Amino acid sequence: MAEPAYVSISGAYARRIRSGDLAPGTQLPSHAEIAKQHGVSDIVVRKAIELLRSQGLVRPVRRRGIFVADRPNLVRISPERQMQSPEVTFSTESEQSIAVDRETEQIAATDELAETFGVSTGDELTRVVTRVSDGGKPISISDTYQRADTTGVADAAVLEETLADQLPTQAHAEWLRTTPGSLVKTVHQQFFAADGRVVMVSDISYPQDRYDAFVFRMDLTSGA
Repeated sequence: MAEPAYVSISGAYARRIRSGDLAPGTQLPSHAEIAKQHGVSDIVVRKAIELLRSQGLVRPVRRRGIFVADRPNLVRISPERQMQSPEVTFSTESEQSIAVDRETEQIAATDELAETFGVSTGDELTRVVTRVSDGGKPISISDTYQRADTTGVADAAVLEETLADQLPTQAHAEWLRTTPGSLVKTVHQQFFAADGRVVMVSDISYPQDRYDAFVFRMDLTSGA
């Protein structure tokens, strides 16, 4: 299925902003100009701009228009961003070729992992290492663990994330090509089932200078 027009328009602007082609403070064309350029309605343009705003890439200025934000943030929209694949997440951030490499193996649970998952030390767990590069430049790496009898987060009801700037593990430092002593931005994720069991754990690292900050948006409407 072809992606909606507003997603395509938003993605095109997002890639230009992330790449620096549209510098911070640059004013975007008017809604009418964008609509004419892409042959779409004003409603489609408004949805595209709102998507860019939700990603922290642009900001409105009253009576003036829409401007590129000072510095792109990593906006984590609950629950959409957390459930996306890396291919989808990073495709809107670059015009370069996004490469995702995954390695899956079965491992024996360490004492720490056994305590996290409520299993015995030595029990079998599945480990997935995901490495992402943008035009050949490493931009993300993650270690994900889950029970051997679990696939994905279909059984997850709650996601808890802990963010920090910290020293990377050796494997993460090697992939991101950080210099000794350099910090990286990290996200520690724990997915919980409705009964409180941990069904998946993931540790993600990004270069420290890739994002200015992590911004969370959550739906607080009734019943969400």
